[in-house]
Amino acid sequence: MSAAKRDTARISHNTKIVATLGPGSNDVQLLEDMIRVGGLNVVRFNFSHGTAEFHAENARLVREAAKRCGQEVAILADLQGPKIRVGKIAGGSIQLNQGETLVLDASLEGEGTREAVGLDYRDLPNDVRAGDVLWLDDGLLTLTVEAVEGSRIVTRVENSHVLKSNKGINKRGGGLSAGALTEKDFRDLKTAVAIGCDYLAVSFVKSAEDLHIARAKVEEEMRGSDAVRPGLVSKIERVEAIENLDEIILASDGIMVARGDLAVEVGHAAVPALQKRMIRRARELRRFSITATQMMESMITNPVPTRAEVSDVANAVLDGTDAVMCSAETAVGAYPFETVTQMAIICAAAEKEQDSLIGVAEQTDEQVSTNVAVAAGAVSVARAVRAKAIVALTESGSTAFEISRHNIQLPIFALTPSVSAQRRMAMYRGVRPMILATSTNHDKALNEVEATLVEHHILSQGDLYLITSGSKMRETGSTNTLEVLSVK
Repeated sequence: MSAAKRDTARISHNTKIVATLGPGSNDVQLLEDMIRVGGLNVVRFNFSHGTAEFHAENARLVREAAKRCGQEVAILADLQGPKIRVGKIAGGSIQLNQGETLVLDASLEGEGTREAVGLDYRDLPNDVRAGDVLWLDDGLLTLTVEAVEGSRIVTRVENSHVLKSNKGINKRGGGLSAGALTEKDFRDLKTAVAIGCDYLAVSFVKSAEDLHIARAKVEEEMRGSDAVRPGLVSKIERVEAIENLDEIILASDGIMVARGDLAVEVGHAAVPALQKRMIRRARELRRFSITATQMMESMITNPVPTRAEVSDVANAVLDGTDAVMCSAETAVGAYPFETVTQMAIICAAAEKEQDSLIGVAEQTDEQVSTNVAVAAGAVSVARAVRAKAIVALTESGSTAFEISRHNIQLPIFALTPSVSAQRRMAMYRGVRPMILATSTNHDKALNEVEATLVEHHILSQGDLYLITSGSKMRETGSTNTLEVLSVK
């Protein structure tokens, strides 16, 4: 669809939308339209593809498009992680028939044949034994391990399938020893930091230690810099990650429910319940969540989603996810703009029917920080007085985030003088970040905030709203004040 024919009516929604950038969408005008109309909030860079120069140019395009809209978006750099794949195959593919034997040989150099296929993960023979089940090509091919002979894994083909070069391998039940971060990831992390990414996604996380390593590498790259460090997103796609879920969530800024590889490891039927559990637990532990993989898959080639896809996106919204994500749909699909706008429409419709969020952050008997307590108070008071909005004056965005963890459908306007904070807040459900460098005088600052919200037609005369701020203005972590105000 040409830009001239696009409906330019903005779709308002609280759930954030993440779209993967690629050849189908790395165009400034298209990005501007997706931000302005569909409310695209976060742009994902897939570091499984592209050079450092490619990603740097795409970052420039995203920032330019956002500037045109007057609305900052976040950049999420998604590291590839350890790709466990078969090697190259002569002729590109081989036909495998049920009952046949296939040998996976970690020592094989060159192209694989019907006799044996190579592996790019040399330690696989150490991670499997007779009786284990391997799933290749996203589970489309099942192999049962019959024997391990040195570098050779002898398997029985359980279903007929055409196996192509470089297809991925998963082990049922998990247990592969490959670490979450590879040398390629460390190089890509350096690139991601250099282009100013706001979030960094770590693939195939198994424990909190993977996050500690990633944070240490980020610190190493940014040593001496005052710039805001990118938030870390753990991709939950291994059995081990489910077993260590709480420690991983607490070591992260947010999680991604990466349903593709996870489904292959735990079985497709287990994923919906796990999705609900992960989103709920992230909220309870005050972290954000992204739901991903095949949400609008049919829109790679079709201009409208299937009813099953509509239900999938809506259910993620009702589960309480902060964001829903497109992958190939916007990276290489024929309808990236339509995909984002359809997602926005689905999110808005689901939110209208949502009375509460699952797994909301509730107060406990434990002592909490002042800004967490003020956030909880803001939610309670806003309900009691039926306020039109909650406004957070924030340096880092932390108070706005804490408010967004609670069961409230009111819009949360976060006003900050920091562009970095504005970009980070683009991920938080229900939070509408805006740039405003207020006065350091408390009363004057409140007047500036009200004038800005009226000017943007967010509030009008007589409206009640709540505002959280610090008695010491413009200081990170100083939120200690909650006020109920009426627009003059």
